[in-house]
Amino acid sequence: MINDFYQSLCFKLKLFLDVILTNKKMKKIVFALVATSLLMTTVTQAQEEIKNNDFKRWQVRLRGIAVVPNESANIGIIGGDVAISNAFVPELDFTYFFTKNFAAELILGTAKHDVNTVGSDISAIGGPTSFDVDLGSVMLLPPTLTAQYHFFPLKEKKFKPYVGAGINYTLFYNVKEGDVVKDVEYDNAIGFAAQIGFDVMFDDTFFVNFDVKRLFLKTDVSVNATNLAEGLIIPAQVEINPWIIGLGFGMKF
Repeated sequence: MINDFYQSLCFKLKLFLDVILTNKKMKKIVFALVATSLLMTTVTQAQEEIKNNDFKRWQVRLRGIAVVPNESANIGIIGGDVAISNAFVPELDFTYFFTKNFAAELILGTAKHDVNTVGSDISAIGGPTSFDVDLGSVMLLPPTLTAQYHFFPLKEKKFKPYVGAGINYTLFYNVKEGDVVKDVEYDNAIGFAAQIGFDVMFDDTFFVNFDVKRLFLKTDVSVNATNLAEGLIIPAQVEINPWIIGLGFGMKF
């Protein structure tokens, strides 16, 4: 019985197709319906693709940042610790969105810091057993690249938090050794970075931003104090590990 049913169904379908294919008017109608269906499917897929990519991929921010070192040091020969001053400077950063959620950020900024030892023993050269040695100042240029995940990508959301992690390469330059020692050298260094922050949108283009980063940064330092004692070179390993706290405005494009 089932075979009879399928044979009857196939026969009817064959008759239906024969009628359509031998009737020019019906053939045009069928082709028109098929073409319309394919076109609507293509348009729907294109609209979905546009919807998925309907966002501005670039944004730029101008922030004021506080660079707050969380310093410590292992100082040879004279011992003691290190103190590094805070700095307040402008900073520029660029962000590119690969998707609505995933992005990469590059920050550019430079800061000047005053440096001195704390509680060093310089009795071997006729000084006190606890003395703060002025090591002058140094400029830091720490370009930092982070991969970010942005929450709430919908345009309707004004508050857009994000988290990120990446890598930092710090250049030490324009070293001023001060009036006590002859010279100070800092090794450029690579470190890791972590961040958290949020944007508050004014509209689809402009926004205000708050951002906190932590750089895990360590450098080797060599202090040339041969002006104080013959052959006196003081090595040190310094962990700077600064917090970078920023507030500013941004624009998407």
